[in-house]
This record gives sequence, structure tokens and C-alpha cells, in this order.
Amino acid sequence: MSRKLPGVLGVHHIGVSVPDLEKAREFYLDVLGAVEEVAPLEWADNPFIDKVVGLEDSAARQFFCRLGNLQIEVFEYSAPQQQPLDTRRGVNEYGYTHIALQVEDITAVHDRIVAAGLPVHTPPELSTITTDTDGTKRGYAGTYCRDFFGNVFEILEIHQTDEILPI
Repeated sequence: MSRKLPGVLGVHHIGVSVPDLEKAREFYLDVLGAVEEVAPLEWADNPFIDKVVGLEDSAARQFFCRLGNLQIEVFEYSAPQQQPLDTRRGVNEYGYTHIALQVEDITAVHDRIVAAGLPVHTPPELSTITTDTDGTKRGYAGTYCRDFFGNVFEILEIHQTDEILPI
């Protein structure tokens, strides 16, 4: 049995750097349905923030949004200059590979993603979700997708199952 260590209360947010903040807003707010809850920020010539983020002469704009119990902080840095973006970076590469979003209706979310012209690795396999005679759904379905910039995210619809726990 594991013991709880003091210190961490939970995940507050995930940060994502993008080359186009308005396109990111379209993705998170319009396609995924996130809600922007606090005023956006921007900075330049701020030695304190430079120390925090570990960059010299940084400048950026950002916004926070909420998807259910997850907050995402989205940045567009204007300085320093970034390396070219590899929009097909493999999920086998070191580092964070994806975020998984639990959704109520995977078909509806998948359809919005496709309608927005975003890449989906494969359509979700819906036969993995069954419905009992009393209406109880069991199982789960999921698939990997990419945002406008190639960042990978997973959409999951989870019902009663021993294979994966819902949030």
C-alpha cells in the first residue's frame, strides 16, 4: 500500500506553447468547448518572469482556459525565436506526449474535431462501448488527435469498466 506524501495537492494546469494564440483560442474554446475564466496576460522586458521561465529577454501573450477539471495555459512567445514546429512529432519521443480529455460524447467531439479540419489518428472504435438492457453503458472508447499545431491530445469516453478509471 502506498502512502500519501505531503506537498502536492493536484494538477493545477498544463502549459502549451503555440505559434498562433488566436488559432489556439479557436481550438480550445470553439472546438473543445473550454471556458476562459481569467484575464489573459502578456509580458516583455520582465526580468522576474525571465527567471521563472528560464529564458532571456522573453516576451509572450497567454490565456488560461478550463476544460472540466483541467486548466490549460496557452502561450504564444514572440521572443526568443523558436525552432521550426514538427507537426508530426511522434508520441514515442521523450517528453510529454499528449493530454487525455474525458468527454461525455466521443462521437460529438470527434465530429467537431473533424469539421474543424484537424487530424485524427483513427476514428474512435465505438463497438467497445456496450449498453445493458437497463441502459447502463459499459466500456470505453478513445483516439488520438492533433490540434492546429500538431500537439497530440486524446479524447476518451469512459463508462463502467475495470480497464480504465474515469476522472
